[in-house]
Amino acid sequence: MRRSGLEEAQRWLDQARDDLRWASLLNEAGGYHLVCFLSQQVAEKAIKAFLYAQGESPVLGHSVTVLSRRAGEYDERIALKANSWSVLDGYYVATRYPNGLPDSIPSRVYNAQAAGEAARLSRDCVETIAETLGL
Repeated sequence: MRRSGLEEAQRWLDQARDDLRWASLLNEAGGYHLVCFLSQQVAEKAIKAFLYAQGESPVLGHSVTVLSRRAGEYDERIALKANSWSVLDGYYVATRYPNGLPDSIPSRVYNAQAAGEAARLSRDCVETIAETLGL
């Protein structure tokens, strides 16, 4: 049986919230590069939730920038925040692979400040999407 757009949105938003919870725990443990990566994933999933709720299916792609701009076509609140959330795209590859950074590795480069800002942006994304959808 096929789920409604709102049911699929709830699944994606639930996963985004759970990932955000884990990002918080990783932040406490000092896994800053992982917090940055998970923050990108959280925002991606939250925005996909919104797009599913609008009836889009399948929702493909990984870019927070592209997805949030598309979502912004449906809702002005999202359009206004799309640029600030876009910085999370910078954490999609470089936080995971040593060859994404010159002369270092992700676990040595990303710090508490970067992780805190990434988590703040992803939390804002989840809260905005949840409020917009009433979920």
